[in-house]
Amino acid sequence: MRVALVHDYLMQGMRGAERVLAVLHDLYPQAPVYTLLYDPVKMGSAVDGWDIHTSFLQKLPGAKHLHRNLFALMPLAVELMNLREYDLVISASSAWVKNVRPAADAKHICYCHSPARFLWSWSEQYIDSLHAGPIAKWLVRATLPGLRWWDRRSTPRVSHFVANSQTVQQRIRRYFGRDSQVIYPPVDTDRFKLVDEDEDYFLIVSALNPYKRVDVAVAAFNCLQLPLLVIGDGPEYERIASRAGPTVQLLGRREDKEVQYHMARCRAFIMPQEEDFGIGAVEAQSAGRPVIAYGAGGALETIVENQTGLFFPVQTPDSLCEAVRRFPGMSFDKQCCRNNALRFGIPRFKKEFAQFISNVTRQ
Repeated sequence: MRVALVHDYLMQGMRGAERVLAVLHDLYPQAPVYTLLYDPVKMGSAVDGWDIHTSFLQKLPGAKHLHRNLFALMPLAVELMNLREYDLVISASSAWVKNVRPAADAKHICYCHSPARFLWSWSEQYIDSLHAGPIAKWLVRATLPGLRWWDRRSTPRVSHFVANSQTVQQRIRRYFGRDSQVIYPPVDTDRFKLVDEDEDYFLIVSALNPYKRVDVAVAAFNCLQLPLLVIGDGPEYERIASRAGPTVQLLGRREDKEVQYHMARCRAFIMPQEEDFGIGAVEAQSAGRPVIAYGAGGALETIVENQTGLFFPVQTPDSLCEAVRRFPGMSFDKQCCRNNALRFGIPRFKKEFAQFISNVTRQ
């Protein structure tokens, strides 16, 4: 059986979606990987040996640095991907590539991290967050109905949807009218170990994108005057840095070993965003650390309140402050946190996903 893997972008290093793709590549090591854009510098050695195929966008001047401005060309790039020689196409998508066109008799399995947030569940907030003038924002808003039409019209190209959480399963049903099976993403819990040392800081590890709402956490910790470390980079870096008070440190991108060190020693991991699943929160628990999370989305599926973390109900600095003030009076067992995280390990994902593929390819 000829298998191809498809991914939106390989542009930002090994973040959550890229780690899922890496596990899929472990399952199908001979499969080529098709993607819209690929930055070998950012991806580094993590994809060494992969057979990577890019779209025509790769050849456009400056595309790797300006890819967020190319959204109007993304549908054309997806339509032109040639996947007709494959019997099984597995797309791992949170935006575009679920709409690839496989051969008529091929199976197309979409592992859906989420229907594109900027088109469906977060479109107005996305436009508001753009660092652009009113005319540019008007142009973006004017393109969205056509992109939504294409996104919904192309959904029949997917034979079967797999959702990465119950939250995403509900979105797939709401926006595409399709059923899906939930298979939680693989989390490399072996990367993290329990340690005895406790250090006096809270931690965020996140891409600095608008929907991650790191600004909420920065405002809260400015008010609390408590130490917060923020690991990650992205388009919001400068804006967040300009708002960070003396107790908030933005460390930018860091190597895995440093992330593991900080994750294993923080007082708690902070997750101010509504996540589709939330791999970072599971990683923190695998290091024995509790999570203080906005009580919505995937957090409700991965955190056991009062045992491995606590929730704040409103996505505001005041609500997060109240949760952090409650935190010292609570007790969290490191092994309990880790045991909860082990439910989401890589072997479990490989077994469930391989069984799903076996079932649908026999149909």
